[in-house]
Amino acid sequence: MPRPRIAMRKIRELLRLTAEQGLSRRRAAEATGVPYTTAADCLARARAAGLGWPLPEGMDDRELEAQLYRVAVPPPVSQRPEPDWAETHRELRRKGTTLQLLWMEYKARHPQGWQYTQFVHHYRQWAGRLEVVMRQEHRAGEKVFLDFAGPTVPITDPLTGTVSDGQLFVGVMGASSYTYAELLASQALPHWIGAHVNLFEFLGGVPEILVPDNLRSGVSQAHRYEPELNRTYQEMAAHYGCAIIPARSHKPRDKAKVEVGVQVAERWILASLRHQVFFSLAEANQLIRERLEWLNRRPFQKLEGSRLSLFQELDRPALRPLPDRPYEFATWRLATVNIDYHVEVERHYYSVPYQLARQRCEVRVTARVVEVYFRGRRVASHLRSGGRGGHTTLAEHMPEAHRRHLEWTPGRIVRWAESAGPKTAELVAGVMEQRPHPEQGFRTCLGIMRLGRRYGDQRLEAACGRALMIRSFSYRSVESILRQGLDRQPLPGADGEMRAVENHEFVRGAAYYQ
Repeated sequence: MPRPRIAMRKIRELLRLTAEQGLSRRRAAEATGVPYTTAADCLARARAAGLGWPLPEGMDDRELEAQLYRVAVPPPVSQRPEPDWAETHRELRRKGTTLQLLWMEYKARHPQGWQYTQFVHHYRQWAGRLEVVMRQEHRAGEKVFLDFAGPTVPITDPLTGTVSDGQLFVGVMGASSYTYAELLASQALPHWIGAHVNLFEFLGGVPEILVPDNLRSGVSQAHRYEPELNRTYQEMAAHYGCAIIPARSHKPRDKAKVEVGVQVAERWILASLRHQVFFSLAEANQLIRERLEWLNRRPFQKLEGSRLSLFQELDRPALRPLPDRPYEFATWRLATVNIDYHVEVERHYYSVPYQLARQRCEVRVTARVVEVYFRGRRVASHLRSGGRGGHTTLAEHMPEAHRRHLEWTPGRIVRWAESAGPKTAELVAGVMEQRPHPEQGFRTCLGIMRLGRRYGDQRLEAACGRALMIRSFSYRSVESILRQGLDRQPLPGADGEMRAVENHEFVRGAAYYQ
């Protein structure tokens, strides 16, 4: 039975984590939420296709999928030659003999045989070890455990007197127990990501693996075997070159380190500040940082040194360097490209290549830019605009011959509007005339025409006549006229004023678009 196919972005992440970060296949599978056997199958296909990391420039999801699923893969595990486990067991009794050495000799005899992880797994099954208990042996610089403390810190607004609850974010290094703490306004995604950025700056480097609890900000959908990570959280981890492996639900040993760290933070930081009144997060974090420095320098009771000295000895030299610039918070959303080849982000419209009209795309939004991705490839990038209702259009996104390439054209919209009446057609033509590009008025024109379904073409024609008289070329104006019934009232001085509008030098009229 063939392995199930997974999302191309997860395959990209598998390749990055194994090739660039040096994680094992099992660790990479856990970090991406992919079953181990499926991850191994994908990596085998990538090797057979000659794909490494980074992928060739310009390779999108469709090309990657074609490369992976057209090549042959190694035979299934069940069809690979099985070692002589009795002989293996006897050899292990010899001094200096290890499973690693025996596996290398096995692979030399059977190149298509099991990889080391499967070799060890099947040997342990044969030897009768029914359950292997995971031991929390923390390697230097490998993991940082993350969680929020239970108690909150009251923050009083000095102007209104209202009180909000600050949330204490705690991070603990695995090998040294070196602790970081910061008070946040909430556990929402922007604050969660910002706390990670500050944590890495505090550590002066980046650990290999982030181990959060199953918080909603980091894990979109908790699952024991395949947790679904938040897209922004994954992007942040990729920026810093680390992996995310959430603690398993109902497995306290996975997060014992941070639970102890949270308890220590509550006891030695929060409890010592319980009588303080804070009027801002900055004020609270200043005192928290002072207490945190004291905590990390405090000598261990049963060991020599402190969290700080142990961190400087073990974790700090093993951390990966910080990137040149900190991560900039970004949100991801899905959007369908409109017929005017623009996508909407907070009531502003950004252009994409016109060939993507009606396609479903991913939009990445930061404080500065808006980027649009289609099938894993960035197709548009714009400076973010705060102007509601406006358009940001790049000339290269527009078609050279719009009538040949798009189903909707200015002429077709005007002809459609003529079915309601000449005033409707003239108003629609005026809407497109007032925009730098006629296509930017498509959305308004379609909205005006849809009003005819609700109120009827006769009333729409009368409302458009009144809108022309007052020179209001907008959907909201026509809708307001219909809603208030002004279309049923006679126009003051209709004959003279309407002729003046029809003959105005700036109105081309419906005939222009024929």
